[in-house]
This record gives sequence, structure tokens and C-alpha cells, in this order.
Amino acid sequence: MLTKKELKRVKKKVLALLEKAHIALTDKEKENIEITDLGLGQIERIGLQVITYINTNRYCAKEMVLLPNQTCPEHKHPDHDGQRGKEETFRCKYGKVYLFVEGEENERHVDPPDKEYFTVFHEIVLTPGEQYTIPPNTLHWFKAGEEGAVISEFSSHSEDATDIFTDPRVVRTSAVKSEG
Repeated sequence: MLTKKELKRVKKKVLALLEKAHIALTDKEKENIEITDLGLGQIERIGLQVITYINTNRYCAKEMVLLPNQTCPEHKHPDHDGQRGKEETFRCKYGKVYLFVEGEENERHVDPPDKEYFTVFHEIVLTPGEQYTIPPNTLHWFKAGEEGAVISEFSSHSEDATDIFTDPRVVRTSAVKSEG
């Protein structure tokens, strides 16, 4: 669980990374940055920061920010309410993104933070300007390089609450401690 002090500290880092990526945000977007440690209490190692620009029944656009060496844990976007799972394209805007998807294991440049809950190891390295599309229902996880990373996500409708994480401890949205 994050404290208000931790949220403020992480938000400052996120805004600095977005500035390095030359991404301008409105004041409202800055206020509404989603910062989550996914319930694991290790925000510097495992977590995700998200700015959602739009999320309709047809499409979604977001910026995802990873702190240096931070990992978004393995998960997939399943079919839900008769609709196919989310299809998403990640486009790297800043830093380096190590994206892992289902497929034949290949040479790895980074390791997961906790091997027990990571099962897919087909690595795709994205640098600024490169992109990759992840099909629906595909297990994937991603990790930032040493400078952190900013990723634009373009996808079909996003329903984060239905994501299935390999690690059963993961909580998609985190509570905030009232003290701190």
C-alpha cells in the first residue's frame, strides 16, 4: 500500500520522465495520473503509472510510464462479456522497453523481479519510435531499462479490472494509506 508521500515522490519522477519524452499534459491529466504498486508494496521494482486520454467502447489511448528498471507483472487481457480481450499496440516514446510475450524463448537482456510468477520469455526490445502489437488473450509483461520508459498504448476498449495476472497477489488498483 502506498503512502501519500510515496505517491507524491513517484508522481514527480513520472512527470520528469514525461518531460524527457516531450509529452505535454493538461493540469487535469497531471492530477489524474494513476500510480499503482499493484498491491505488492514494491513500487520502485513492480508497478505502473498510467495516463488515460480516452477509453470508449471502441478504442483506448494511454501513456504508460515505468520508473527505471520497474516491471509491470505478467498478465493477459481475456475475453469479457462476449467481447474479445484487449488488443494493444505499445509504441516506445522514451527509454528502452523490454517486452515479453508468448512464443519461443530467446536471448534475454533483463530478468523478471520474481521468477515464480513470470512464464513467458520471448523478448522484444523497443526503443523510441518502435512498436509492437499484442494480440488479445496473450500473456505478457514488460520492464523499463535503466532510464525508465514512456510507452504510448493504443488499444481496443480497456477493462483493467478483468485483467488476469499470473501472480495471484496482484491487485490492479492500490489503496493509499491515509498517513504519510
